[in-house]
This record gives sequence, structure tokens and C-alpha cells, in this order.
Amino acid sequence: MAGPPVRIRAVLFDLGGTLVDERDYDGWVELARRFSFDLDPDSLTHSFQEVEREIDAGPSLGDRETAIVEFWRRVLARASGKDVAPSVAQRFVQSVRSEEILVRLFSDARRCLDQLRADGRDLGVVSNSSSEAHVRRVLDRAGILEYFSHVVSSGTEGVSKPDPEIFRRAVQRMNVRPGDALYVGNLAFTDAKGAAGAGLHSVWLNREGTGFGDDPPEITSLLEVPLWVARIERGES
Repeated sequence: MAGPPVRIRAVLFDLGGTLVDERDYDGWVELARRFSFDLDPDSLTHSFQEVEREIDAGPSLGDRETAIVEFWRRVLARASGKDVAPSVAQRFVQSVRSEEILVRLFSDARRCLDQLRADGRDLGVVSNSSSEAHVRRVLDRAGILEYFSHVVSSGTEGVSKPDPEIFRRAVQRMNVRPGDALYVGNLAFTDAKGAAGAGLHSVWLNREGTGFGDDPPEITSLLEVPLWVARIERGES
């Protein structure tokens, strides 16, 4: 017997890697040279992506600051083939933060947001980031801040994805039930499975994938999000 019809009233998004691309491999290579790392962009790119996947699927690294430093320690070590001390990684992180943030809106983002808004969905952002103010600045620079009624940041909340609590806070503030919301993010565990653990529908945006994964459900473009919403409402997902 079919359950009651579902209406996806809210769609929430991760920020970096999902809506905007903040990766600056060429700039990071130049920055690494100040720390005596002679890297090339391809090596750094592959190391960044590999470590990101490993950390996403692994156990928590502790608080946000510790996790960021450990992330970059592993990236620099893998890209350079050298041991990297945590103190060096910490100074590198500080240098990255001192540089102007490169913000590029993914080409599929605005069309996705336009369609969802035209369909009457409320839109929000849930991001592991330094603060809500930072997320709003990035969205503003990307030209899409006005699409979002609510922005939730781990730095402001004191709780980070994949903890279900941060997703629960977001849907509560949007005045929707978890089952009436969909979350979209580029990390399988931190984003998609984290949101599912809080009772939201979720999809993993894997731009380099096939789109055939189902644990968690996988898409390869934000243009698929409105279609996925329709599938959920038809009871097909």
C-alpha cells in the first residue's frame, strides 16, 4: 500500500564543490613554493581529490580546525612525497586563508536554482564553513545569495556535517519536516549520508561519476536535481 504523497517543500545545498568551485590549484601550487614544496597542478589536484574522498569516508578527525590542518598535511605530503609536520600544514592553511578567495559558480547552478524556485521550493544552504557570514559573502560574490531563505554554517552553529543535528536545525528554521526536504552535496558520506541520517532525502553530486550509484543515490549535474525532486514526489525514489 502506497504511503501518503510527498511534497518536497525545501531543497538544501552544500556550498563548496556543489554550488561554487573554490579550488585554486594553480594558486595553491604557487603558495606551496613558499614552503619549499615544488608541486605541479596535476599532482596537487589528484592528491586533493584523493584525500578529500578518504577523509569523507573515514572517521572524524576532531574539531573543524584540526580536520582542515590534517587535510592539508595529507594533501601536501602526498603531492610532494615528503613527510609534512602539522605545524607546517597549519602555517600553510593560514596562508591560504590570507589570500583572496577564488569563487566560480558552477555552470549548472543557476539553471537548477531558477527551476526549483519557479517550482515553488524554498532553498537553503548547509555548509561546513567558518561562519554564516562567510557563506553569505561567498554566495553574494557568486551572485546567488538572493535565492536562499536560510544559511546554516557549522562555524556559527558549533556542529558540523555529517552530524544530523546541523541538518535538523536547518529544516526546523525553514519550517519543514525532514521528510519534506532534499539535500544535495558533493561528498557521499559527509553530505548525502549525513543528511539521510537526519531524515532528509538526499543525493550525492558526483561530477566525475557515472550517475548510477544508489548508496547514496548519485547524480552528476545539478540539472538533475529538479528531476530527482519530481521522482521523489511520484514515489519512485
